[in-house]
Amino acid sequence: MRFDIVTLFPELFTPFLSIGITRRAFESKQVDVRLWNPRDYADGTYRRIDDRPFGGGPGMVMMAEPLKRCLKAIQNDRDAAPVVLFSPIGEPITQQLVTNWSTSTGAILICGRYEGIDQRFIDTYVDAQISLGDFVLSGGEIAALALLDAVARLQPGVLSDEDSHHQDSFNTALDGLLDCPHYTRPEIWDNQTVPEVLLSGHHVNIEAWRREQGLAMTFLKRPELIEQARKANNLSKADENFIAKLSKSAT
Repeated sequence: MRFDIVTLFPELFTPFLSIGITRRAFESKQVDVRLWNPRDYADGTYRRIDDRPFGGGPGMVMMAEPLKRCLKAIQNDRDAAPVVLFSPIGEPITQQLVTNWSTSTGAILICGRYEGIDQRFIDTYVDAQISLGDFVLSGGEIAALALLDAVARLQPGVLSDEDSHHQDSFNTALDGLLDCPHYTRPEIWDNQTVPEVLLSGHHVNIEAWRREQGLAMTFLKRPELIEQARKANNLSKADENFIAKLSKSAT
């Protein structure tokens, strides 16, 4: 897959693409990332890409024309791809959205800056808008990095253990619930011990414990995910009985 990223700060992406486990996806071109600076497509000595907003107000707005020229150059260089803008009004990034992107052919990602982008460019060229969450960043680059990281780690051979991502929180293997707590050596640390069941070697009991711990974590921290799993018929009778016990103990 190929992601073309329109950004005024391509240098933010350079170290990210060459470190950590996910670099395997970028170095192998499983996830082919190409960076485009709209300033290269602006006019004048200073390559201006922003101007004051009509109607007054603080800040500056990214101009439509340099973005259009940059986008056209990308589209002439690749097969058709959706144009995605990172924006507060966009669909929140979820594990399901990431999973969908991980099997796609990629996209053209627009990273806005300043007060935003001329709405006429958005109306004409943007196919979808997505958001990292209900807060404001200085630009779309951090959201783009988050999406790339999440997509890259789902590519075959990127993680050392192929089954690792199946146990991630929100994954379908966990029915959209949170993951359970994890422990490693030593068995006793700071007078705290590892749960005995994890040392038993009894895999059925371990899996049952992990399921209950994931249910408990979700019940306490993200109860809305319990309701989503219930609506999707992803909870067993044993799950429901355990949740009932949690509800009783919480009252």
